[in-house]
Amino acid sequence: MTDTILMIRPVAFRRNEETVENNYFQKEKTRVLPKTMQTKALKEFNALVEKLEKIGLNVIIVDDTTETDTPDSIFPNNWISFHESGTVCIYPMFAENRRLERREEVLKVVESNGFKIKNIIDYSSAEEENVFLEGTGSFVLDRQNKIAYCALSPRSNETLFIEFCEDLEYTPILFRAHQTVANKQRLIYHTNVMMSIGDNFALICLQAISNKKERKQVISMLDNSNKEIIIINKEQVNHFAGNILQVTAKDKKYIVMSTTAYKSLSKAQIKIIEKHGEIISSDVSAIENYGGGSVRCMLTEIYS
Repeated sequence: MTDTILMIRPVAFRRNEETVENNYFQKEKTRVLPKTMQTKALKEFNALVEKLEKIGLNVIIVDDTTETDTPDSIFPNNWISFHESGTVCIYPMFAENRRLERREEVLKVVESNGFKIKNIIDYSSAEEENVFLEGTGSFVLDRQNKIAYCALSPRSNETLFIEFCEDLEYTPILFRAHQTVANKQRLIYHTNVMMSIGDNFALICLQAISNKKERKQVISMLDNSNKEIIIINKEQVNHFAGNILQVTAKDKKYIVMSTTAYKSLSKAQIKIIEKHGEIISSDVSAIENYGGGSVRCMLTEIYS
């Protein structure tokens, strides 16, 4: 867990036409002016920040820039991740306009807040070969046990994921996860919409892993890591119940999620989750519907 989060304040948020190809969580298709989308997203962003700062979480905010066309900049965890050794990883992005989100200024702001960056591993050149790995969206890390879980998709390349695991000394766990779209089975584009790992729990949609051998391997690894497995279903995944993050503030644990996710959970599930931290929920429905990502996608953990 971390007590410091990086967030990017949007300036031109909208439905990204370059990501709809395989992000089936972008549900809103009605014609809405980009300015209206931005207004709604900014309001939701600010409300979430206020809630996080109120509990004592250290939130580092960097404003997006109007100099580039970056409608998804609100989801920084896809292009950058920070690690305990002071290592920063930069990732190759599927959508060309998302590649513009990578800004050196962001690193400078993080360093100005007292975090030392000792090493940068840049995987972004893989874009030249149409190979992608979108950070802690593409994979979910069990930082305690050095295990990385990855649901393979057009945005989550197996070879590059293995390379990441070798570089940072993580044990790789690979599988395929599907969602139903227009009565067809489609690969879920990011692991972190169907799985989240905390210090003593793992919330996951096992139903999405249709291959029995892969599902058994994931369960076995989680059991061996002493994680309490909290199972959600595919419908709850569609409501972003898997897109949550455990954080700590003032020595207290919290689970951050969207209002959409919270409302999709049963009372029994909520009771189990609350054993691992107080739930902080915030309405980001416009960001979810237009952007296809939720609260966890907006939060990049800072370690050094």
